[in-house]
Amino acid sequence: MLSRTIRALSLAALRERGRVAALLLPLLLLATPACAIDPGDLTFTVTPELPPGGAAYAREMVLLRLRGVYRTQILLEDVRQPALVNFSWTQLGRDTWGRTRMPDGQMALEFQRTIAVFPQHTGTFTIDPFIHRLTINDNGERKQIDVRSEPVPFPVATWTGEGGGPDAPEPWWLPARDVSITDHWDPDPETIKMGETARRIVVLEAQGMLAEGLPPRPVMRTRGIVTFAGPVKRETIITPSGPVARATYQWDVKPGVPEVIPLDAIKIPWFDTVSRTMREAEIPARQIGGGLPDREEDLKPPAPAGWPVLAAAALAAFGLGLALIGFGAGQGRWRLDRGEARALKRAAAANDARAFRAALGEAMRAHPELAALWRADPAIARDLEALDARLFGQDPTVSTAPSGDLPRLAQALTRSRRPATGPLAPEPRLAPLDGPVAKA
Repeated sequence: MLSRTIRALSLAALRERGRVAALLLPLLLLATPACAIDPGDLTFTVTPELPPGGAAYAREMVLLRLRGVYRTQILLEDVRQPALVNFSWTQLGRDTWGRTRMPDGQMALEFQRTIAVFPQHTGTFTIDPFIHRLTINDNGERKQIDVRSEPVPFPVATWTGEGGGPDAPEPWWLPARDVSITDHWDPDPETIKMGETARRIVVLEAQGMLAEGLPPRPVMRTRGIVTFAGPVKRETIITPSGPVARATYQWDVKPGVPEVIPLDAIKIPWFDTVSRTMREAEIPARQIGGGLPDREEDLKPPAPAGWPVLAAAALAAFGLGLALIGFGAGQGRWRLDRGEARALKRAAAANDARAFRAALGEAMRAHPELAALWRADPAIARDLEALDARLFGQDPTVSTAPSGDLPRLAQALTRSRRPATGPLAPEPRLAPLDGPVAKA
């Protein structure tokens, strides 16, 4: 009897416990999340590095910094990029993974990626969310989670500077962090003569640009030359700080006239995205013809001559001496040496009046006889006076002579000259051995 009573009480207690458990089960399901990851454990952000003022110009590079911080174990991952309809873009290097410390002191995984984007038009755009699809280990169970970034507003400013700009057909819009130009000739253009050909190769590099944004081949035209333009080679070099665009322009240049041909400098305007100002790069001015060889083989001493050559040279010198004795002593000719002439002509080709005047001063100190002949020449004296007045006159800001004057003056100064006689002859630098010469 007692055992039946105990069994009945036990069954009643179990039934009561079952009813309590049935009432508490929905509350437990609501209180327990389906995944044991907190909302702050997975964050994914996209941050644009906009220039000062908050808006870039069209075709200007802007870096997008992608960063994910994940406090969980990641098995697989894949970044889903939105369609960047109004942008050109390129990824800079590989993704990087590391560890970072959270604000609460705990460690977490850190993902980073850098993308360079180039807006193509003026306006206000929105970069849609990036999605980082993660396969994680949640308490021993594999789960796939999509972590989304927030949409990013992206304003592109309208150009308000003087002239040019992204929408102007001329000049070419070139926004870059830095621009450099190298100019190479083979052979030296000053050494080629009429009918000969020299190859000119100009390399233009722009930091923070793609190769497709570089300008077309510059136009190189001047009187007296024939140019044959070669193909343009473009390439983009990816660096951690951004892409570097490189364009190689090539011409074959042939002079068609015997005189000296000046080539003017070619200016390439570009927008400095660091200082936010317009600047200019320059393909330097050069001179075709009229110079002396500047190759190592031309500076080597001549090979020693054989005995037959020496004998013939001695006989020729003896005959020339007899001719001079018989017909009167001839006068020699004075001229600048090779280095001095080259310095003058290069400064003239670059239209650099200060460098020209400095080279001329050195030449006048080294050759006082030639300096006296130059001063006695009315045309040269007039040009020298005009050059000095321009450099050292009332206006100190002027530093270049008018275009075309310096090459003509350099041509006149580098010609050989016969020593003057009579009152224009320079005074002897040493007194004669038998005393001073009496003047009439």
